[in-house]
Amino acid sequence: VFFFGQSGNSFHVFDQGQFAKEVLPKYFKHNNMASFVRQLNMYGFRKVVHIEQGGLVKPEKDDTEFQHPYFIRGQERLLENIKRKVTSVSSIKNEDIKVRQDNVTKLLTDIQVMKGKQESMDSKLIAMK
Repeated sequence: VFFFGQSGNSFHVFDQGQFAKEVLPKYFKHNNMASFVRQLNMYGFRKVVHIEQGGLVKPEKDDTEFQHPYFIRGQERLLENIKRKVTSVSSIKNEDIKVRQDNVTKLLTDIQVMKGKQESMDSKLIAMK
């Protein structure tokens, strides 16, 4: 159902149905192959597409292969380099933050002006009554 590729830098899932039914529930809270593949992608694993398949033709046998640069048979020390991809706050540009701060400042100023006008209108309304 699951084994390393010949070169030792990938793994194969031969029968996805059996893999999902028997293997996934042992290690995950689900038995959904699509969720498993999504998790693999989040950790940087990629599906291997062979040239003869062209990526468009479904292989004759139920064989799905995944690889990761740090997933290599006999190289357990590399496994610590496999990390979940996260969007870091440092990837947000300082200019974007400045623009947002400017927008917030303008909104707060506009609110203060409107509040002043409202208070003025309330005073006039009370005087008219």
